[in-house]
Amino acid sequence: MAQEMTGLISRRGDGSSLELSPSVVYIEACEHYQKQSYRNRCRFYAADGVQTLQCPIVHDGGNKIPITELRLDYRKPWVLQHQRAIISAYRTSAYFEYYQDELFAILDRKYEKLFDLNMALTRFFIEKTGIKVDLRLTEDYETAPQMEDLREVIHPKRPNAILSDLDLEKPYFQVFSRKYGFQNDLSIMDLLFNEGPDSILYLKNL
Repeated sequence: MAQEMTGLISRRGDGSSLELSPSVVYIEACEHYQKQSYRNRCRFYAADGVQTLQCPIVHDGGNKIPITELRLDYRKPWVLQHQRAIISAYRTSAYFEYYQDELFAILDRKYEKLFDLNMALTRFFIEKTGIKVDLRLTEDYETAPQMEDLREVIHPKRPNAILSDLDLEKPYFQVFSRKYGFQNDLSIMDLLFNEGPDSILYLKNL
């Protein structure tokens, strides 16, 4: 599960920051799979604090597996385990019941390739949050792209201080915030389940 849309995000011609008006977003489709990245995991807010969901992959083909060819491993019932974990974490959130069936239907399709699952999830969250974006895939791997390169900005092994550095960090309601306080750097499903149709208003006001 992609934690964020990992790709190259264009800026406006004057170089100012990205807005939520329709923008071109490129998803990197020509890289090799990177271990221990957000390409097959995400963070969510559970009763025991921040937890991680990870999609198992088939480890074959050596270390240089094209991201679009990486296969998911269904030998263990991780889809059911993930669904139970999500229900446990978000069943009392305001909008979980409105999105649960569609989200779980994507997981139940049991895509063969990780990339296809990630794209289905990405399109789902784009649609439900109301983000206006022209989503495209890269056609080759660029080591020095013309657009701003955000492929390695967000990584589970590094602190994510993007919003705080820009003084854009602000809380929204979370189910377990009274117990552990507001938690950032989570999957967008946390925002969607808690804010629902107002997710886009939160994003516009960042």
